[in-house]
Amino acid sequence: MVAMAKRVKTFQITFADSGKSFYCGGERLCGRIEVEVSEVTRVSAMKVLALGCAKVEYAKGKQRCRQEAEYLRHEELLQLTEHPTLHKRGCCQSLTPDSDGSVVLRPGNKYEYKFGIDLPQQGQLVSSYKGKFGYVHYYVKALMERPQQPTLECKKCFEVEEPLDVNTPDLLSPAGGTKEKKVTIMFIPDGQVSLNAKIDRRGFCEGEDICINAKFENTCSRIVVPKAAIIAKHIYQANGRTKVFRQKLSAVRGNHIISGMCDAWQGKTIRVPKIKPSILGCNIIRVEYALMIYVHIPGSEKLILELPLVIGTAGLGSRSSSVSSQEGSFSNASQSWVSLRMSSQPPSYCDITKDCRLDQPLTPLLDDVDCDDSPIFMTSSAFQFPSPPAYSEVGVSDRSPRLLC
Repeated sequence: MVAMAKRVKTFQITFADSGKSFYCGGERLCGRIEVEVSEVTRVSAMKVLALGCAKVEYAKGKQRCRQEAEYLRHEELLQLTEHPTLHKRGCCQSLTPDSDGSVVLRPGNKYEYKFGIDLPQQGQLVSSYKGKFGYVHYYVKALMERPQQPTLECKKCFEVEEPLDVNTPDLLSPAGGTKEKKVTIMFIPDGQVSLNAKIDRRGFCEGEDICINAKFENTCSRIVVPKAAIIAKHIYQANGRTKVFRQKLSAVRGNHIISGMCDAWQGKTIRVPKIKPSILGCNIIRVEYALMIYVHIPGSEKLILELPLVIGTAGLGSRSSSVSSQEGSFSNASQSWVSLRMSSQPPSYCDITKDCRLDQPLTPLLDDVDCDDSPIFMTSSAFQFPSPPAYSEVGVSDRSPRLLC
């Protein structure tokens, strides 16, 4: 079998637009299958398949949960394409199929099978995804069938990113809420902590700033700290069971609030890092985001308020200008509490390290991660007085003024 495979020197798939990083629904995926042989080889058929599926697999106790969903399937029988090098060498006769439809490939020539695949319309595909317990991937597979020989195959993956417009009225509407928590010491009431927070909209794109308006009140005897974070929730469904995996992406914090005092955030900002858009259209995998505003209470559970977010794709009309205008206002240091380092390429969902797995919908909050990039108490450099002007002493013998000539 190894000797038979050595007869084929080159067998690979090349996309026509090699510089394209991803495809959207409704687009046409074009490419070619390149073949070069080291011995005379008869090919009975060349098939191309385009497949896209989502798969979830994880262990729940002793049970193995697994489920799949298909979003793309295309199969086509290809004909050998005339190539200029064949005409130059007088090998056009090799392009003529035999009575059974097979074609003889000869060494020293490069052969091509061109294909074009129309992807389903927008809304019928799901964006590519790779997570801890599942994935959504797309690929093109070529099958070379040969008489009385094993079928050879090669595969090449491609990315899909479905547009997600955040300019809808629902995502442009504000979101907010109120939470309070009674604090006790050895079952003795010790006051309460409350928060009231609001954001002006729910839909954002990467690089935009989320402006938070919030009010915190502390009537307990402890010193509390208000914080905010953007979290991602990866939801996997298989065999009627649900598994949730949470990740903290970025965080900011406010000033300490002592007993009997209040604090307010007026337009406090947290920037959306380089992350992939929300995945909302898959039956077994969902990726949701939320802005979590919470208060750290020493010796007690945190007071948590989660506001849902939808992260859309960039470059959607007015959102581009919105991003540029907000980046200009980000230079205001009084509203910028954290500076997120942005990488040149968006990370994979599984590349983010600050995470915590939650198997139930309402489990305790993941471990706190304080933002150390900007300290709570800012110190300014000492003021430097200007040096005194140069002078010279003039001797005076009495108190009467002296005229200098």
